[in-house]
Amino acid sequence: MLDRTENSNIGLIGLAVMGQNLALNIADHGFKISVYNRTYEKTSKFLKTNSEVVNLFGFSVLKDFVESLQKPRKIIIMVQAGNATDSVIESLIPLLDQGDIIIDGGNAKWTDTIIREKKLNQLNLLFVGSGVSGGEEGARFGPSLMPGCSKEAWGAIKNIWLAISAKVDPKTGKPITGATPGNPISGGLPCASYIGANGAGHYVKMVHNGIEYGDMQMICEAYHILVEIVGMAPFEIGESFEKWNHGILDSFLIEITADILKQKDPVTGKPFVDIVLDAAGQKGTGKWTSVNALDMGIPAPTVAEAVFARCLSAAKEERVHAAKSIPSNQKQISLENPLELIDAVRDALYCSKICSYAQGFQLMREAEKEYNWTLNFGEIAQIWRGGCIIRAAFLQKITEAYERDPNLANLLLDSYFVDCIEKYQSNWRKIVCLATTNGIPIPTFSSALSYFDGYRRERLPQNLLQAQRDYFGAHTYERIDSERGKFYHLDWLHSNRPEHQV
Repeated sequence: MLDRTENSNIGLIGLAVMGQNLALNIADHGFKISVYNRTYEKTSKFLKTNSEVVNLFGFSVLKDFVESLQKPRKIIIMVQAGNATDSVIESLIPLLDQGDIIIDGGNAKWTDTIIREKKLNQLNLLFVGSGVSGGEEGARFGPSLMPGCSKEAWGAIKNIWLAISAKVDPKTGKPITGATPGNPISGGLPCASYIGANGAGHYVKMVHNGIEYGDMQMICEAYHILVEIVGMAPFEIGESFEKWNHGILDSFLIEITADILKQKDPVTGKPFVDIVLDAAGQKGTGKWTSVNALDMGIPAPTVAEAVFARCLSAAKEERVHAAKSIPSNQKQISLENPLELIDAVRDALYCSKICSYAQGFQLMREAEKEYNWTLNFGEIAQIWRGGCIIRAAFLQKITEAYERDPNLANLLLDSYFVDCIEKYQSNWRKIVCLATTNGIPIPTFSSALSYFDGYRRERLPQNLLQAQRDYFGAHTYERIDSERGKFYHLDWLHSNRPEHQV
């Protein structure tokens, strides 16, 4: 037990891998941390494994754990989202005093966070819903942190959150690496910033995960084209990805994909990726993003297609049957210059990525209005530069775009991204056509291109759609020769009669 004069700066409940690594990260930065787990066996094992860590203290009784903390107490919950989180909160409430702070670091749904914060505020307790991105390594050596809470709660945790987050070089915007146990990164810009009130942090984390779904699927489509059309082996594709990682596609996901594609299966000696079953799992945050986009009427087709692609992959047995039963008449196109095609795939991937991020940031802009948040989009892009799964050099360009115009309606309107699309667009279109003709599914490449073409069109065919709605349901329509907001209906049963305004 700690001396009362040496109470811990912060506590953490939930010692699964993420919780353990975050606790060690906090201890490395000089903060005393108390830890607790529902089963003390896990706590005891964790303490023994890390006996050299001087700032780490474990407890078997929840009351003792709470009393070991400095006031106002700050307690991080790292347990499964949903009922498990609510159960921990309920057990803590009777043990806490006014002004104490509960921090949910799990992948909670932002609407649940809003409810929890309201409930705890009524009890004179503070609540933080903080996105934590970066996986096990990020938690251990520096994650991207997205706290949503009151300004008062942020002030209480700010020094810890800024210290333990990932860091980027202020000049280059690149992540600072090299942290080891007991030797954290010092200096650099922290990848943590106040996001906003009631649920904003978990909402931004959800959009981050939705974008991550899109990024991963786009990379898979690039790989699929290079395998099926160009005929490259996984190792060769890995080498191409490694080159791409030194250019415009410099990112964590491209980096690890290169490693994966060059990995051999230790059992068979075959390329590792070739022995992995093509049935992808998911935990729901991509679906949340897509459903929320539909609810708010914001087009985010690329994220949605990435979710659907995982759903389709999961139907493995059904696809095997369909492959034998459904004939294909795709046309094989001969390739004159495979090297040029590899570059074209890279360009298509980059253009699709621009559109995917444009959709994500447009979604956050609408949520800002819906929930009365004040989001700093350039800063959000900045804190995603290090620590998180979607960290990429590309994000620096987004930060710069919002520095040029904080009220930017869509990333596709920024001068840098306009120039990129203009430069790479022909290759993007070539790849979409080539893949379609060869029967290669490219849901995110093609949906991103359709989104781009739709966004840049002054006139779309939905004039006909709205006429259809008025015909069968008297849903009315607006006219091009009248101001917006005036609605009309045509008497379709007696169409020779003049229309009338509604």
